[in-house]
Amino acid sequence: MLLLREILPRGADIDETPLPDELPADYACRIARTKAETGWTQLIQRRTPLLPVLAADTVVSLEGRIFGKPENSAHAEEMLTMLSSRTHQVLTAIAMAELDRVRVHLSITSVKFRDISKHEIRTYLANNEMHDKAGAYAIQGVAAVFIANISGSYSGVMGLPLFETAQLLKEFGVEILFADNKVS
Repeated sequence: MLLLREILPRGADIDETPLPDELPADYACRIARTKAETGWTQLIQRRTPLLPVLAADTVVSLEGRIFGKPENSAHAEEMLTMLSSRTHQVLTAIAMAELDRVRVHLSITSVKFRDISKHEIRTYLANNEMHDKAGAYAIQGVAAVFIANISGSYSGVMGLPLFETAQLLKEFGVEILFADNKVS
């Protein structure tokens, strides 16, 4: 594995504000693409080895509304209350940039929450798991007890859909290695 020490200070994060009337799938793809393009530009600016840059973005969507990361506990409580007893979509877009090409793949997973009481939501929020999580929950954490059904990619809900990532890596000629066995 190649580790690169940052020579220059990290640039400002990209603006992740949704555009007016932007659909959740378009938003996730736009943000992932922008992150990959920004990463590629930074490699050039820093004169570091020019390797493909992989980026991802995950959003939760309920009836076309984009749920990003909660601003605070009250915002997280509002999100989880809205998701309670409902099916929502988790959209994770992954993008890879190299030279003059960028490719984007999208994973869409449907997640159904059981009815979640106010007490359960507040108890969940007290463990601070919701920070930096789209929709204010982590499927791989305690919030798994809220999930009645999932249709799609578990790893996509976690934030990196492995099936789509492997496809994208293959498009860019990057081999996937499994311990002592090579798979391409």
